[in-house]
Amino acid sequence: MAVFASLDELRAAVGTELGASNWVPITQHRIDAFADCTEDRQWIHIDSARAAIGPFAGPIAHGYLTLSLISRFLEDLVRVENVNAAVNYGLDRVRFPAPVPVDSRLRGRARIAVVDDVIGGVQVAFDIAVESDSSEKPVCVARSLTRYLGDE
Repeated sequence: MAVFASLDELRAAVGTELGASNWVPITQHRIDAFADCTEDRQWIHIDSARAAIGPFAGPIAHGYLTLSLISRFLEDLVRVENVNAAVNYGLDRVRFPAPVPVDSRLRGRARIAVVDDVIGGVQVAFDIAVESDSSEKPVCVARSLTRYLGDE
């Protein structure tokens, strides 16, 4: 985990590779729970029998489930001390190059791409590739924007 003691240290870290997070299992239970929360119950995610004869030979995770794990991956990869808050500001350039089969594992690999000053702190753009143990290609690539607010 990269630990930054201040916003100044974070500003100086543009280009820093943060490495890979811990693995997160993608079980059918997790997929079903996500489907229930989002009311996205498409058969390709939750109907194992039908999905078995579908285009991916089994259920796959929702793209938005994969995307939602980015904040979890960043918790493993970066900590900024001496700030009042860290808030998700949004996403840019999101793509899902490969499916996530049920019972695979995911992790995030990130890099600090940009640090911009904003009122009250900085906005950091993290370039993130979500990797699966079932695919050679990333299953999601995105730029995640986080604002770190402090008393500088």
